[in-house]
Amino acid sequence: MKVCIFGAGAIGGYLGAEMSRAGADVSLVARGANLEAMRRDGVRVIKENEEFVARPVCTSDTKELGVQDYVIIGLKAHQISAAVPALQPLLGENTSVVAAVNGIPYWYFHRHGGKLDGKVVESVDPGGVQWNGIGPERAIGCIVYPATELEQPGVIRHIYGDKFPIGEPSGEITPRVQRLSELFEAAGQRAPVLERIRDEIWLKLWGNLSFNPVSALTHATLDVICTDPGTRAVCKSMMLEAQEIAQTLGVNFRVDVERRIEGARKVGAHKTSMLQDLERGRDMEVAPLLTVVQEFGRMLDLPTPTIDVVHALICQRAMTAKMG
Repeated sequence: MKVCIFGAGAIGGYLGAEMSRAGADVSLVARGANLEAMRRDGVRVIKENEEFVARPVCTSDTKELGVQDYVIIGLKAHQISAAVPALQPLLGENTSVVAAVNGIPYWYFHRHGGKLDGKVVESVDPGGVQWNGIGPERAIGCIVYPATELEQPGVIRHIYGDKFPIGEPSGEITPRVQRLSELFEAAGQRAPVLERIRDEIWLKLWGNLSFNPVSALTHATLDVICTDPGTRAVCKSMMLEAQEIAQTLGVNFRVDVERRIEGARKVGAHKTSMLQDLERGRDMEVAPLLTVVQEFGRMLDLPTPTIDVVHALICQRAMTAKMG
């Protein structure tokens, strides 16, 4: 079984190293100093109780790798469309593609059912580049819960977590998704196969769409955002707007808003990924976390007033960050 991690940054590199250590036929696609370091020294993973080096095949040229059984995309959601041409040599008739991204994935309405079945999500896949270039039939859903950090080129620190829930867009338990679960588990990760993968996507998105932009706007950590009455109220309002949209689309939430906020508070003085991206001068994941919820609201004729305000503010913050 051939597996390619396309975008071997903090999460992709960590997962590839663990799979390689477990004996999988895995290759990593990366670039720049990170690629040079991994080629020269291997992928060094630092965990709480151990440290190891894995030496999977590392390249920047997908033509060297050929058709894969599984392609796991470790890029940010807004980077995938530009990478579609480079993905082509990896894709065969039976290749499955796992977009391990935050937010709503390009395939969301594939085999969704109802009037929106087969609809392209323009805010995350403008013009259907991913839908047409990767194909929704190849997609397996995945939610990423571990936190990792690229400390320096080729060196990844695992901070916490080992859970990667996966599932078919159709909800079926297929042989390919079962094999993928076994692949993750052999690498020491938990990958439960869910029949309702979209429920889990929204559960994580629920927090990301609120805590992330509020964190980037205020530079506050999760514990502060969730205990300050003002920011907590803003996040709760955004979450309730999103909940109405999601439930209209058939999503079930297994926890309520207060419990979800409390769970984030317990994480402690953690900087969200959006705040980290802002501080490091990287593009923030606005479209797959906020713009997409606005898009769904318009589809369903449901208002998103608080999300609209925060979206306008974070977009302006992104523009001022680019201007230096």
